[in-house]
Amino acid sequence: MKNLINKWNQLSLVKQIIIGLIIGIILATTIPELAKPITIFGTLFVGALKGIAPILVFFLVMSAISQHKTGHKTNMKSIIILYLLGTFIAAFVAVFLSFMFPVTLTLTTGAQDIKPPGGVVEVLKSLLLNVVDNPIKALYNANYIGILAWALVLGYALKKASDSTKTMMANFSDALTQMVRWVIKFAPLGIMGLVFDSIATSGLKVLLSYAQLLALLLGCMVIIALVVNPIIVYLNIRQNPYPLVLKCLKESGITAFFTRSSAANIPVNMSLCENLGLDRDTYSVSIPLGATINMAGAAITITVMTLAAVNTLNIQVDMATALILSVLATICACGASGVAGGSLLLIPLAASLFGISNEIAMQIVGVGFIVGVLQDSFETALNSSSDVIFTATSEFAKMRKEGKEIIIK
Repeated sequence: MKNLINKWNQLSLVKQIIIGLIIGIILATTIPELAKPITIFGTLFVGALKGIAPILVFFLVMSAISQHKTGHKTNMKSIIILYLLGTFIAAFVAVFLSFMFPVTLTLTTGAQDIKPPGGVVEVLKSLLLNVVDNPIKALYNANYIGILAWALVLGYALKKASDSTKTMMANFSDALTQMVRWVIKFAPLGIMGLVFDSIATSGLKVLLSYAQLLALLLGCMVIIALVVNPIIVYLNIRQNPYPLVLKCLKESGITAFFTRSSAANIPVNMSLCENLGLDRDTYSVSIPLGATINMAGAAITITVMTLAAVNTLNIQVDMATALILSVLATICACGASGVAGGSLLLIPLAASLFGISNEIAMQIVGVGFIVGVLQDSFETALNSSSDVIFTATSEFAKMRKEGKEIIIK
């Protein structure tokens, strides 16, 4: 038994996760009823990640800002530009492919009890109100915009604090980071429980009737992940982008795929940034911010689903209107919550651009929840892995300009 444990510990985390994934699939397809108790592993894993993430972000950001030295650049400006650029390009690609491969839907009922935002102004207002949310409430509700805002303010206020106070905050940050490492070690069990639950509960048969829609959605996301993002990385670091892109997809995308929550994946991304040797002052802010505004997958979902509704209703759309949709989808995506299905509730807002009634739009949301078994998993994997990709790209671009060698561990 001891030798088996030692061999298991010698495997990389990704290999351990793949083994857990395979076991989960086998159990779900052979003895779903007998193995049902293992779903608790997935619930506990996601719960632990969601539980530790808010306080981890709060202390990391507060500590980083309080100890930030004047003149030390954090690349936040370039990272935010990459976030917004990546999200807009994703929306535009989705528009282009939707024109090339138009999809229509069989409308369904569902999601009628969910109230979507009424307009872009409401989305922006919600974002601003989240900034000034009660800090305790922000931590309790995992409101990362509010957590970031208060951590930045408190960190700045503590810049003149004594060294012992700053050391204590740094110790808290280190302790929380260690706790995250312990949680991530249970990822193989968590993934096993999550994949078992997905297959045993929903199955894949229900998705066959929406194969064309899924193919378009997932095709757009794959193109962004394996073509567009590598091009953006190459233009910044001027070397083969795939070692970085594939590493982020493998180590961040896999866990995000199954947790289906950018917020829950924040600790995983923090650990990956540390592994890549990135500046802690930068990624402690950029990663939680990315979980809120870097939403390429959400922009794709909003755009494709909206244009599918447009095609279903035989509404004519010109390229100028489609371009406006890309901008609107980008803004909407930045307001999407970092939880499972967060982007779907913004479809009615985008659909209103074409005069589609809320009743019809909510039927499209119902379709979204049906295909969400795969759509939302791919969307979250793209969103969350891109947070690390763009954070690393910005820092590596700075290193290239300084003539330093870029080494991807």
